[in-house]
Amino acid sequence: MQETLLAIAGKPGLYKLVARGNGNLIVEAIDETHRRLPAGARDRVTSLADVSMYTEAEDVSLMLVFQNISDALNGAPTEFSHKTATEAQLTDFMDNIALPAWDRDRVHLSDIRKLVQWYNLLAKAGYKDFYTAPATEETPESAAAPAEEA
Repeated sequence: MQETLLAIAGKPGLYKLVARGNGNLIVEAIDETHRRLPAGARDRVTSLADVSMYTEAEDVSLMLVFQNISDALNGAPTEFSHKTATEAQLTDFMDNIALPAWDRDRVHLSDIRKLVQWYNLLAKAGYKDFYTAPATEETPESAAAPAEEA
């Protein structure tokens, strides 16, 4: 699911990958319209799984931030709009819900507004499970042990 959520530069909203064409992608808007359109090679398409947010220690995947918000709000949209939110509401939202260790120097208010906008779009579309922990690899010792018994 993470790889199919896309943002396209210059186009509003978020999109879901439907199909891959010859030299383009067919995407569907994640909103009430469910409008389908092609995203060509000239469009800057970014998978949300590749986006991260700055923290004081290391960068955190945007999907993990979405999961933090979804867990805190039980999958519901935020109580405020990204358009009308005050600076205090946005910083309080980041401190208490989204990402407490966010880097205040590198994460701008416009980034937080975009985060709230994207989360609300996904929550209204029914998305709740954003992040799955990467599978741990087996150690070579544990992988070789069953083979030796046979």
